[in-house]
Amino acid sequence: MSRRTRLLSLSLLSLALSLALPVLAQDRPDGPPGGGGDGKSADKAYQDRVSKEVADAWTSPPVAERDVATAHSISVGGRTLKYHAHAGTITLRDESSKPIASVFYTAYTLDGANPSARPVTFFWNGGPGSSTIWLRMGSFGPMRVQTTSPETIRPAPYAFGPNPDTLLDKTDMVFIDMIGTGYSRPLGDIKAKQFWGVDEDADAFANTILRWTTKFSRWSSPKFLFGESYGTTRAAAVSYQLQDRGMALNGVILLSSILNYGIEQSGYDQSYISYLPSYAATAWYHNKLANKPAQLAPFLDQVRAFAGGPYAEALSKGQNLTPAETDAIANQMSAYIGISADYIKRANLRVDLGRFEKELLRDQRLTVGRFDSRYTGVDADAAGERPDYDASDTAISGAFIATFNDYIVHELNYKTDMPYLVAAYGQPGFNWDFKHRAPGEWGRQNNPDVAVDLAAAMRTNPYLHVLSLNGWYDMATPFFATEYDIAHMMLEPAQKKNLEFRYYPSGHMIYLNPDALHQLHIDLSSFYDRTVNAARPGK
Repeated sequence: MSRRTRLLSLSLLSLALSLALPVLAQDRPDGPPGGGGDGKSADKAYQDRVSKEVADAWTSPPVAERDVATAHSISVGGRTLKYHAHAGTITLRDESSKPIASVFYTAYTLDGANPSARPVTFFWNGGPGSSTIWLRMGSFGPMRVQTTSPETIRPAPYAFGPNPDTLLDKTDMVFIDMIGTGYSRPLGDIKAKQFWGVDEDADAFANTILRWTTKFSRWSSPKFLFGESYGTTRAAAVSYQLQDRGMALNGVILLSSILNYGIEQSGYDQSYISYLPSYAATAWYHNKLANKPAQLAPFLDQVRAFAGGPYAEALSKGQNLTPAETDAIANQMSAYIGISADYIKRANLRVDLGRFEKELLRDQRLTVGRFDSRYTGVDADAAGERPDYDASDTAISGAFIATFNDYIVHELNYKTDMPYLVAAYGQPGFNWDFKHRAPGEWGRQNNPDVAVDLAAAMRTNPYLHVLSLNGWYDMATPFFATEYDIAHMMLEPAQKKNLEFRYYPSGHMIYLNPDALHQLHIDLSSFYDRTVNAARPGK
């Protein structure tokens, strides 16, 4: 997902080694065996043993499937919900039934519910290369890290407890970690890199869902997918793969989306057009507009119209834009995004994200966050070109990682010698294959456009509903880019009516804002009710 996940992977690897080495060192001989020699052979044997034992702890998941169940209850809206939490693994096999991967999940199922009527939702984060620790510990589970957005979470002790906005009142939930993250690992001689690609990853997740559904007898349940960030790319691809394998979904929920990598690459004009409304929302939040509108949403409607109209037309002219046209566009941009017209002109009307993050609050010696532009950071060099770090990235990591490692052992009773990998970044051979074969296409796309997959799933399943959730202050996956991607799915009116959009005063991880999380619960509750009801016979 970011620099955060790369650094966390490396730090957790260092932690695993630091925990393992002192224990093993207790058995290390103090001198040469037998009192003679130079000790080199003993050192070599010791180092070999250390390497093997650390490697075994790092990469040896169970081949046999596990499911550790614990009983709990939570009070939601005046109701006491009794539920079971499940922490376990699904074993994936190839065509010859050879085990190829062990996939870790945590699931929450309501006691006493009728499985055939009870929805089940499969959740995952993105990256690509992130575990699902963020959704698992911060969004809709029965327990969550308590956040006060947009503030950096203080060090331990952390506020972790019952989640009044859990979706357990509407759906069972299954949180799945990508292979090579969390406790999910390849098996035997299979390498994790065999799963690190758009199509390979989607196939693994589809197979995990099929196996979990079979194992727990949930084929008759209404089924939903919930993806965040690159997880929306995965959700779109998986929706078609499941549909193609006989599993019809009720709904796909996309939080902070990226569906088409082809038109959102840095340096292409569409990228600058996509970011402009998010820049404007950020400038509005930080009071950088000379005539700040009272309401954000109507203001952003104006910015959308400008971005998709005069601004897009101006960029299309390239160097043929006249000085008068350049001045007019720069002045209007300045009024919308809070950066001087002179700076905008020097950037050729194309202010990339890093520059905007650094420039907007430069006069205050502050930067704004990428994942959530409400957060501000302080760089060592206030005159620099780009931020040193993402303040919205570093604000939550310690609390989420610490609480998960405590929660999984002490409350879910799941014990393993493997460390939990927050991300695949930093692991040997990690290099994501972005090539994708979309439905109906002979060749493979070099930059995936999985909006094609989602559209195909919606055409073949007229009851498939899609809900797009967007944060105004998300500059990792800007909402205007999502609107563009979905508008180009080329759906017929019958399918288009199954699309919905919602917007929140938050960033990429919308649920970090407690007020936004509460509204999310309200909106999702309505979505589940309407979507499940629409699939009933006679409706």
